[in-house]
Amino acid sequence: MKTRYFSIICVLCSVLCLSGCKDYLTEIEPGTDLLEDFYISTEAAQQNVTACYVPLMWEYGGTYFSEWFFGDIMSDDALKGGGSTTDMGDAYDFENWRTTSGNGLLLSFYRAQYQGIARCNLALQYIDAMKVGIDENFTAEMKSRLLAEAYYLRAYYYFRLLRVYGGVPLILEVMDSSDKWGQPRASVDDMFKQIIADLTTAEAGLWVKSAYADVDAGRATKGAAQAMLMKVNLYMASPYWQTYGLSKSAAECYADAKSWGEKVIQSGEYDLCANYEDNFTLAGENGIESVFEIQYAEVPWGDYGEGMGFSAGSFTQILVRSRSSLIGGGWGFNHPSQNLYDEFEPLDSMRRAVAILVPNDALMETPAVEYYLGNKMLNNKYGMYRDSTYSGCGFGQWGLHASRGPLNNRQIRYADVLLMYAEACLGAGDAGTAKTYINKVRSRVGLADIATADEAALRHERRCELAMEGHRWFDLVRWNIAYETITAYEAGESAEYKAQVALGTGFQKGKHEILPIPYDEILLNPTKMEQNPGYN
Repeated sequence: MKTRYFSIICVLCSVLCLSGCKDYLTEIEPGTDLLEDFYISTEAAQQNVTACYVPLMWEYGGTYFSEWFFGDIMSDDALKGGGSTTDMGDAYDFENWRTTSGNGLLLSFYRAQYQGIARCNLALQYIDAMKVGIDENFTAEMKSRLLAEAYYLRAYYYFRLLRVYGGVPLILEVMDSSDKWGQPRASVDDMFKQIIADLTTAEAGLWVKSAYADVDAGRATKGAAQAMLMKVNLYMASPYWQTYGLSKSAAECYADAKSWGEKVIQSGEYDLCANYEDNFTLAGENGIESVFEIQYAEVPWGDYGEGMGFSAGSFTQILVRSRSSLIGGGWGFNHPSQNLYDEFEPLDSMRRAVAILVPNDALMETPAVEYYLGNKMLNNKYGMYRDSTYSGCGFGQWGLHASRGPLNNRQIRYADVLLMYAEACLGAGDAGTAKTYINKVRSRVGLADIATADEAALRHERRCELAMEGHRWFDLVRWNIAYETITAYEAGESAEYKAQVALGTGFQKGKHEILPIPYDEILLNPTKMEQNPGYN
């Protein structure tokens, strides 16, 4: 699927779906293509579902909006980086706790998710109406799988929206009439219910990973749906999200999360890579540890100045690479923090080295450009990827604005599954099983077993195992420790960092755990789109 993830984008006609009125003024003009006329083959249905994956790839609209701008930079794992504090001002506002509803990064991210949701709704409506047997490949099993992929992706997009903005409008049908415009924000509880419902439907119809042909690597699988059901239940069980008055108790959520985790583990479809570093190489894509990853391909063109959907490659590699000549050159965003570096145990140097590159000044053409607020450390996982040496993989030849990298984004790894399962076990009162799975993750990198499984051990392990993969901020929020963690982190950073943070508002508990609904979206729907508390 990687090679055609972008190239097969559904070419669906813009049509007037008119009624069957006999008046010649309202009858369908001869030669007009109806939307349903597209859905006459397995290939057409597959193209529509493939198109549903594409917005996951998008990182550029009016600005760059990769999800790690939230997951890493808003946390204690990373500083914004870049050429200066004014470089990517929208991201700097995240770092300074002065984000407003006019933030362009927030708007682009919001709209990209709804593009994905619209494509999923189209697939769910029209593929569902297709008759089994329209061609030899459109079997009941194929139809069920394709619909299940669309359900999975719709849930995925809504989950992305939920944890950034809280409740948003739940659009569950094709918006083919102006009468359907102006939907109200859904409650957080209704959001969770819909995400769980979509994932449960998806899980029933998806295939296990090993049932897919190689060309379909990257499609949603039964294991991916089960892992997401575990993850969403953990969010629902969390102290922060429970404050929204959810209709499902924390105890129920932990029990369900544990049950879904058991299904992934017992499937036998996944395992830990023997070598931790293999997870972040081109050769390791879609491997034994991969549960779900966003597919990218190397291309000689980019989306700079073009926007969403113009490129099949990822801009992350250039965004986070060294600003000097070290390892290909890039823009130097997403600097790992000293706080993260210090989190690793002395014997955990291998995982630390995979996550964090501390460049030697002697290797850099212009060392001064590498520093951001006194920090020169670089994201090693997604910026300095390699097989056996630090290489540029060739994409630099087209220039920084044009080229896009091929490295997939690992959204769910099996190590993450094991740690989520351990967390579910802790929440369900089964510390013994939690200890087993935390130690399984630790043993892969040669670390000694923990003696006791508790929240502190679990949180430490998640931070080190998943460092610089965009998880940390969302973990801090759901554990309801964002304020305490960020306050301690800011107090321990460099003098340059403290001086800049002092220019902002400071983290405000009860406000900054989620971000504002984009102002442009409220303008489109002012009577039904109230703003999040504390924002205007």
